[in-house]
Amino acid sequence: MAVARRTPAPPPELPGFTYERLLGSGGFSDVYLYEQHLPRRRVAVKVLLGGDDLNETSRQAFIGEANVMAQMSSHPYIVTIFHADVASDGRPYFVMEYAPGRSLSERYKTEWIPVEEVLRTGVRISSAVATAHSVGVLHRDIKPANILTNDFGWPALTDFGISSAVDDELADAAEGAESTAPTSSGMGMSVPWSPPEMFDDDPQPSVRSEVFSLGATLYTLVAGHTPFEVRGRKNGTIDLIGRIERGEITPIQRPDVPPALVEVLHRAMALRPSARYATAIEFARALQRIELELGYQPTAIDVPSLHVDAPTRPTTGGDDDETSVRQMSVIQAQPTVTVLHEGGRAGTDELTSTRNVIRVAAQQTSPIATVRSPSPVAPDSTGERAFTPPSAVAAPAGPSVPAATPARVAPPAAPPGTPPGAVTDSPGASTETRPARRNLVVLIVVGIVVTLLTVTAIVGSGLLPRESAQGPTSTSEFIGGGGPPTPTAPTSTLSETGEITFTWQNPDPRAGDVYFWWPTDGSGKATSTSETSAVVGPYTPGTTVCISIEIRRDGKGSPEPLVNCFSG
Repeated sequence: MAVARRTPAPPPELPGFTYERLLGSGGFSDVYLYEQHLPRRRVAVKVLLGGDDLNETSRQAFIGEANVMAQMSSHPYIVTIFHADVASDGRPYFVMEYAPGRSLSERYKTEWIPVEEVLRTGVRISSAVATAHSVGVLHRDIKPANILTNDFGWPALTDFGISSAVDDELADAAEGAESTAPTSSGMGMSVPWSPPEMFDDDPQPSVRSEVFSLGATLYTLVAGHTPFEVRGRKNGTIDLIGRIERGEITPIQRPDVPPALVEVLHRAMALRPSARYATAIEFARALQRIELELGYQPTAIDVPSLHVDAPTRPTTGGDDDETSVRQMSVIQAQPTVTVLHEGGRAGTDELTSTRNVIRVAAQQTSPIATVRSPSPVAPDSTGERAFTPPSAVAAPAGPSVPAATPARVAPPAAPPGTPPGAVTDSPGASTETRPARRNLVVLIVVGIVVTLLTVTAIVGSGLLPRESAQGPTSTSEFIGGGGPPTPTAPTSTLSETGEITFTWQNPDPRAGDVYFWWPTDGSGKATSTSETSAVVGPYTPGTTVCISIEIRRDGKGSPEPLVNCFSG
């Protein structure tokens, strides 16, 4: 049973702050808007209920939340905490950044949030969640209501009140959830965005559980409702838990949502944790790839450099002013490099950060050294590689070729017995025109040789595609092989309620596979599912109903759809 709504407590008197109004109330705390006197700014103040009557468990949990948020406050997409203290009436409080914009929970219920904004928000919040994971903290309540909008219009993750240390004992985590959870019936979570493993008798929250909640949150933003909510049917807590445990994700009925995004969200919300993205960073990279496919500027992933070795002072003697050489500190965060993708140059705002963060590239690549032959760049949206024309690069790599310079060519030797001067004195011979012609011939020959050497180096380097006996390489082969196989083993049965259940098999199942099916007569839209079955109805006796099914994997589809029919 949900926690009953209560009357907010009166705001405390805080030195250096002036109370303005109530912002909101939770199960065990209230949030007020105050104006801070110095520096002058509006701040949100979260105050724990109870005052002197607080038990030690609640007090420590509140202090823990303040410490967790303070540890990550420098992140641009986590609400900043400024100060923590105890009010004169005994109530603990902390002062944090005021985010005046509407929460995403308010927005998705009243408007269609653009796909581009959903992708951008997803990458940024994934950055915030990855930051929490990097310091050993699970948020445990990722949902639209906990994503606010700050003064700059950026999303800001808040409410770490039921967060837990990843390395904590599970028993301690469960006990803490019982006493502090304000979001559902004593479970320390919000059911519509929670993964199925959280409903086990012995729940095992993990990083992949957070990935599920991230996917469920983004689904909610694009669909306008929670992932397992079905319009026109009962959507109580028990109903939602049953659908979550069966993996029955409601299809998104929004025409502008690309299939690639649907696939990514389905993988993030996979029934088995092992089938989901392993980390929030992996999920963010998948969203970046969709941004690139749609022609958007990829959103930067902000990940903190948290583990930097302290520089050591050399123990050898010497002048204090002497310059010493030290090893460079290696930051073990995300070993990737920033990549400028073809089709758009990253602006300076994407390459520079005012905070102690590093940029994580959309796709990891190897650094490119100085190029002497045509240099390949990242594939474009069609999957083809572009290359720099030979005219724009230097000579091919390998043994250096001396530059061709015109040289004076000696005249050919006279045949034996020819009198001296006969060559130059013969009719029509010119001492000025013949050397010029010879020089021209030499230049042409040298130019042909250099051209042949350049072409040979380019082809030998593999940068230009070679056509085999079978013809040019296809795009799908060039980018890493064909797509997933065609489904097999079609079956169809009619239930007593008049609904047809179509089933099929995946001959080569992989993590993240999604199935798309649609009526072959064009009477309906394509529907995505992570299950190998689909239900169609009601059935009209005497008719034949057919659907087409294909497997989607990493943006590719089956070479041919499977047609599955039922005839009564």
